[in-house]
Amino acid sequence: MDVVALGESMVTFLPSRPGRLADVPSFDRAIGGAESNVACALAAFGHPARWISRVGADGFGDHLVERIGGHGVDVSAVHRDPERPTGVYFRTAGDRGTGAHEVAYYRAGSAASAMSVRNVDLTAARAGRVLHLSGITAALSGECRDLLRALTARSAARPLVSFDVNHRPGLWRAAEGAAVLLELARGADIVFVGEDEAEEAWGATGGPAAVRQLLPEPAVLVVKEGARGATAFAGEGETDAASHPLPPLADGTPPAPGRTVRPRPAPAAFVPAPTVDVVATTGAGDAFAAGFLSATLRGLPLRARLRHGHLFAAAALTTPGDLAAPPARHHADRLAALGDDAWGRLRLGPGWTQAEQAEEEANTP
Repeated sequence: MDVVALGESMVTFLPSRPGRLADVPSFDRAIGGAESNVACALAAFGHPARWISRVGADGFGDHLVERIGGHGVDVSAVHRDPERPTGVYFRTAGDRGTGAHEVAYYRAGSAASAMSVRNVDLTAARAGRVLHLSGITAALSGECRDLLRALTARSAARPLVSFDVNHRPGLWRAAEGAAVLLELARGADIVFVGEDEAEEAWGATGGPAAVRQLLPEPAVLVVKEGARGATAFAGEGETDAASHPLPPLADGTPPAPGRTVRPRPAPAAFVPAPTVDVVATTGAGDAFAAGFLSATLRGLPLRARLRHGHLFAAAALTTPGDLAAPPARHHADRLAALGDDAWGRLRLGPGWTQAEQAEEEANTP
C-alpha cells in the first residue's frame, strides 16, 4: 500500500432542499469520513490505498464498506462489530462555514469509537509507505486515543506518519483536546493544521511561523491559510516516503536507533491558492491532504506538493458532497507546472476537473 488511512466513517444524510433540519422532509444518503475521504481520493489518483476502521454489523456498515471499496480502496482490514452501530449524521444544505448550518451527529457508542490496540490489526495499519491519521479519531474515546498514541510512537519500524489535526471542539471535553492533539502532532512526520484551528486550540497567534515554533518536531508541517494559500515548513534533510528522517522530541529525547536526526527547519514555502468558485467547503481539508500526500509519494518538490494539495482541494470545493474525485493525474501535473503568473490567474469552477477530458474527447477524430 502507498497509504493506509485509519479512522471513523459515517453514513451522511444530506437534505433534499435547504432549510432547518426540523423542516426538511427527506434526505439523500452519502458517506463521510476524514480518513476514508483521503484514501478514496488517493485511490482515484492511482495510489494503492487501504482504509481501516470498525463498522456495525448493519446495513449502514454494509453501505460504507461497499461504497469506499467501490472507490478502489482496500477494505479488508475493516472489522464488523455485532454489538455497536455504524455512526450516522445529518446536516443542512447550507455550507458549514455559515451560522445557519446545522449538523446532528449520532456517533456516541459507535463501532468505530471502540477501536483499540487490541482489536485493530496494527500490522495492516503499518503496512503502507504512509499511515494517515486525524485528530477526530482521538476524540472518539480513550481507547481510540491510546490507539493513536501507539501508532504515532516513534520506532524504527513505523511508516511515515501523516496527521491532520482536524480540531473539532464539540467532540472534546473542555480543553482536553488541545493537549492531546498537540501531543499527537509532535509525534507525526507530516502534520496538516489550519491557521485558524491552531489559534483556537493552542493560542498560536502570529501566523504560520508561530505554529512552527509550537511544532518544531514534524519533518514537514503544512499550515493551511484558507483562501489565501498554504505554507509548508520542511527540514533540510526531509525526503520522500521511502526514506524519512526524524527529529528528536521537544524535550531532547533522541529518535529510535537507526533513525536519522534531521537538520533544523529550512525556510518556509508559501503557495497561494487558486481562485475557486466555491460550492461547499465540506471535505476540502481532506482533499488537500490527499493531494499533498500524493505528491509526496511521487517525490515532487515541496512547492509542487502544495500546488497538488490546492488542486485536490479545489475539486472538493467545487462539488456539493463530502467526497470529490480529483482531477486526472496528467491534468493536475499540467496545472501544477504552470508559471507563477499563470498559477496566480488560475480560476476553477464547478466541472473543472472534467473540462480537459471533455475537450480531448471533442478533439478526438
